[in-house]
Amino acid sequence: MAPDAPIILPQSGVRNVLVTSALPYVNNVPHLGNIIGSVLSADVFARYCRGRGINTLYVGGEQRPSFRQVRADLSGTDEYGTSTETRAQKEKCSPRELCDKFHAVHAQVYKWFNISFDVFGRTTTQQHTDITHHIFHKLEKHGFLEERPTPQPYCNTHGSFLADRLIEGQCPLCKFPDARGDQCDGCSQLLEPINLVGPRCKLDGTMPVTHETRHVFFKLDKLQPQVESMLHNVEKRWPTNARSATATWLKQGLKPFTITRDIRWGVPVPGYDKVFYSWFDACIGYVSITACYTDQWERWWRNPDVQLYQFIGKDNVVFHSVVFPATQIGTGDVWTKVHHLSTTDFLTYEGGKFSKSRGVGVFGDSVQQTDVPPDVWRFYLLSCRPETGDTEFRWEGLIEVNNNLLFNGVGGFVSRVLRLVVDEYSSVVPRWSEDYGFVKVTNDLLNRYIKEMDGVELRAGLLTALEISRCGDTLLSGDLHTQERASVVGLTVNLVHLLASLLAPYMPDTAAAINTQLQAAPLPLPKCWCADSIKMGHRVAASENMFFWIDPPRAEEWRKEFGGGEDMCR
Repeated sequence: MAPDAPIILPQSGVRNVLVTSALPYVNNVPHLGNIIGSVLSADVFARYCRGRGINTLYVGGEQRPSFRQVRADLSGTDEYGTSTETRAQKEKCSPRELCDKFHAVHAQVYKWFNISFDVFGRTTTQQHTDITHHIFHKLEKHGFLEERPTPQPYCNTHGSFLADRLIEGQCPLCKFPDARGDQCDGCSQLLEPINLVGPRCKLDGTMPVTHETRHVFFKLDKLQPQVESMLHNVEKRWPTNARSATATWLKQGLKPFTITRDIRWGVPVPGYDKVFYSWFDACIGYVSITACYTDQWERWWRNPDVQLYQFIGKDNVVFHSVVFPATQIGTGDVWTKVHHLSTTDFLTYEGGKFSKSRGVGVFGDSVQQTDVPPDVWRFYLLSCRPETGDTEFRWEGLIEVNNNLLFNGVGGFVSRVLRLVVDEYSSVVPRWSEDYGFVKVTNDLLNRYIKEMDGVELRAGLLTALEISRCGDTLLSGDLHTQERASVVGLTVNLVHLLASLLAPYMPDTAAAINTQLQAAPLPLPKCWCADSIKMGHRVAASENMFFWIDPPRAEEWRKEFGGGEDMCR
């Protein structure tokens, strides 16, 4: 957010949309799967809403739990608290220094990708601690918390309990060999570390022993009826993977959920020498980041009239669809609850899986070294957004999309229209009158685009925008007489203006370049297109290339240069 930008608050009598993207751990460089999975998708939807004139706030940030002070005799080995602490050990720095380093990396990557956060924050704030504690005390007051003795894996080598991500073993459900202590990457089910088959310490491979500790449990089972009632009116609009994961949890019956951990790095639990499990307070981060943005944050978060759109990967569904709503309900307070949960499947990398921990795939700082513009990266990632199943990143795919859909397609159409105005009409839009039924055809496609975007079908919306561009190209390709040609030029130059607005959520720099060449202000996305935003007599600028051809052999060069490896995480 620009320093002098006005604070965005809900307005009465209009539609208010609150957009959030998943808060990643700030212990590594985001890869392309992270970017398309939440941040970029949320950005497209937020830009679309703004283009429609909808009052919109886009909240993003990073989950970096605050550091809990502990007894001096526990320092040292207790640094092995979370994946953040593990990485800090590896880089020989403190967790705070590591997080500060990667916060700057994340911010730079998102800036390069043109992510239009209204507020971009972190969870290491007093506001986050205060709001988390308030919610904890409310749940405790209403009887939804209980303390239980709990067996936990303990590493004798390090003299400490093992954090969820520092213990691995075989998943007891799907037999995936490298399941983490809290969740399985194979089947996405939540786990208890004590239930892993053949557990091992991730740091040294030794088998942990079991020690008993006491943890606080959130009694989700007591809130299942209220959660189901809340979801009844909204869940039917969600993607299949979100509905399926949520339904599975509810069908199995909600169970008490451990919300504390015996580690060092996290939000302290009042009255305990423990911290909160990161997925208990992660979603509270959306609230606390908004509270850092404005002291009137409750107007966004305690307002049933605000529509909350949340963008996440499919592995985080239940925390957003069940755990966080249950937390809100359990406080007894009024909350803005999820309206639409937009989830993606996985973007794989050339047949494999992106992995920050293993350094496999293309990372956000690496793409900048290819000299391919951000808009082309945005377009390609959104064209293969994994909405209904896993999709694959391919270097050849990036080149094909650039050369065929952008350079020859959208770019070629816009250039042809503007060159006609410049070359045949001295840069002045001619007088024209006939529309040949083209306005109706375009409006049919525009209505489809709006329906798809309202439903957060972002890939479908992009394909419809391209279809509108192709219709204009087809109209322009006819063998026309002089008067007909003037009408076609008048129609297509107006279509170019509309196309800029349709593409703006996906390719903001390209949309701005089109409007600059048209010498026109951006067109607010209309419900009905009348082909009259560019009047006859309007003067356009000379056409300039917006895209550049990429030689296909570059695919193999990039594959060798940026194909992965641990050094890409540094």
